[in-house]
Amino acid sequence: MIDFIDKDILNYVESNSQNEPQVLKELNRETHLKVLNPRMLSGSYQGRLLSLLSKIISPKSVLEIGTYTGYSALCIAEGLHKDGTIDTIDINEELQNIQKKYFDKSGYEHKIFCHVGNALKIIPKIDKFFDLVFLDADKENYPAYFEMVIDKIVPGGILISDNVLWSGKVIDKNNSDIATKKLLEFNNMINNDKRFETIIIPVRDGLSVSRKI
Repeated sequence: MIDFIDKDILNYVESNSQNEPQVLKELNRETHLKVLNPRMLSGSYQGRLLSLLSKIISPKSVLEIGTYTGYSALCIAEGLHKDGTIDTIDINEELQNIQKKYFDKSGYEHKIFCHVGNALKIIPKIDKFFDLVFLDADKENYPAYFEMVIDKIVPGGILISDNVLWSGKVIDKNNSDIATKKLLEFNNMINNDKRFETIIIPVRDGLSVSRKI
């Protein structure tokens, strides 16, 4: 994964941005110690961005596609409306223990509903409309996920999509792996969809923020 911001600049902005809460520091540490591919974690800086966006939106209903160890869900939970909830989906049932541990520790456990399995099969069964959708799952299915959630996002709702720059592979004309192809398709699809206005932020591996008109 490439950081697209100069390291010294990144260190400066991180040191002059809000710190992650203690429970997230602990989750960050345990994920790096015990879980495979810890770089999948949103991380402190991106996590604070997710938290701030959630606080601005104050969503009543959130869909997260890709829970991992629960870091991003907890960041988003900080901005939930007082009656708000998060439905989060992950295919890896082995992560449930660490998710539950930190959801319980955070105090948001009653607001977060975990679904384990294939998101393509689970999403149609969730009979809700969403103010905020966070997409951070298998890149090969990003276009399919977009098609599945587009009608579930309310007007004025937000879709946040992670890894859209894919370590810079999206501008490598010699790269032909399926994940890169699907991300290129996704980025083009959402940018040209007149129902959305989209901006890509070169934070960590690329984060796009799309508002439904």
